Amino acid sequence: MGRPTVIIADPVPVHPLLEGKREIGRGEYSIVLDKGDEERVYKIVSSPADYFLLTADDRPKGAHFPIVFADHGVVGRATSGYPFHLIEMEKLYPLDAGSAAEDLAKRLIEIYWAACEQWSTLGMDMGRIALHQLAQSSIDIGGTMKDSLAALSDFIEEYQVLPDILNADNLMMRKDGTLVFSDPVFIA
Repeated sequence: MGRPTVIIADPVPVHPLLEGKREIGRGEYSIVLDKGDEERVYKIVSSPADYFLLTADDRPKGAHFPIVFADHGVVGRATSGYPFHLIEMEKLYPLDAGSAAEDLAKRLIEIYWAACEQWSTLGMDMGRIALHQLAQSSIDIGGTMKDSLAALSDFIEEYQVLPDILNADNLMMRKDGTLVFSDPVFIA
């Protein structure tokens, strides 16, 4: 289900904060390095959608969105042509098999996919409409998650980006088991 996985091929930019830091993950538009304190990471993002989601004053906040500690500015340019922004944020973890976070993530993906199929004739707009429908539905997924879906839907409309919650890699968890939207948006 979802879009095919693409991994950014760019090298880690040279920057004093990144020297000697271990790379722990890559995505389509990001590289993640362990800060070394078990609490924070350095996330290098090249997607404007990711950058806005993590740093905009009106970005979605709350229990299911990453905590950002600092925007360290532009640290280079990706081969895509977009600038690399260095963000210091909380360390998130892959979903534990059989955990409540994984169960909720699977449920969200299934419900969202079904809504996307319902609106598939709308092309690129299907995901935005499916997310809005999910946020407004009476499906019981918990109050904080419903609020987070509504905030994500509002952000997507405001910034004209697309939702990307079909890929379980875009949903991670905190140490306490809270499901977090780690990379829920992309640009077309």
